[in-house]
Amino acid sequence: MNSVKNTVVACCQVAPKIGDLAYNRTLTERAIRSAALQGAQVVVLPELVQSGYLFADRDEALSLSETTDGPTLRLWTALAKELNVVVVGGFCERLQGDALANSAAMIDPQGLRAVYRKAHLWDAESEIFRPGNEAPPVVETVHGRIGMLICYDLEFPEWVRLPALAGAELLCAPVNWPDGPRPPTERPAEVVRVQANASVNRMFIAACDRHGHERGVGWVQGSVIVDADGYPLAGPAEQGGEQILLATLNLAEARNKRISARNDLHRDRRLGLYGGGEE
Repeated sequence: MNSVKNTVVACCQVAPKIGDLAYNRTLTERAIRSAALQGAQVVVLPELVQSGYLFADRDEALSLSETTDGPTLRLWTALAKELNVVVVGGFCERLQGDALANSAAMIDPQGLRAVYRKAHLWDAESEIFRPGNEAPPVVETVHGRIGMLICYDLEFPEWVRLPALAGAELLCAPVNWPDGPRPPTERPAEVVRVQANASVNRMFIAACDRHGHERGVGWVQGSVIVDADGYPLAGPAEQGGEQILLATLNLAEARNKRISARNDLHRDRRLGLYGGGEE
């Protein structure tokens, strides 16, 4: 049983530049160092922060891709060891045969602990990336059990349920949420879904969005860290821009799935009624 009570988690809402790998490495190093200086022990970066998101075509994506032993993950590995932090960040991964994946890496002082490849591809991503077929990984770290998935995956409650059932106490989600119209008094639906997923699974979620504009697209800038009851501990920011959101979490709270004296969110599931929706 993990004896560490509190874990400080950071979401680094930054603006990578499409196609500028050196700039993006410097950007992520600055963000990771700044978060660690503020006490962060787990640092979450946006989706595809290594490369930028809106590729002109597959050839451009291929030219910006890196393997797991490429310079970006080598940098994050060195920083994780130097600063004694866990880093979760998105990158354009080159696979065998020049296939590509929209991936996230989890790195701690031990090195690369897991790579997750986005299973649910959004819009034109399907023209560039191969969808992942592996469930979101859950890694035992010194801070607790940490899972990860990417952006659009959060819109599939069956998928989010998998790391929860595997014991994840904190789910880290690199995201790029394109901004869209909504009623002026409403929060972004993406943030609402994060809160709902946290609540129905009694699991902390840290979703790290980006800011700025890229090839005509703006972003929600809705980074948020949510507790196991579904309430934001940090964010979403009322105004956008580069920022680091910080929250102190007692991850042990996510091990308790009870919501009343008689109800447990995991044990109360009636799988026989759900038509094979879960295994």
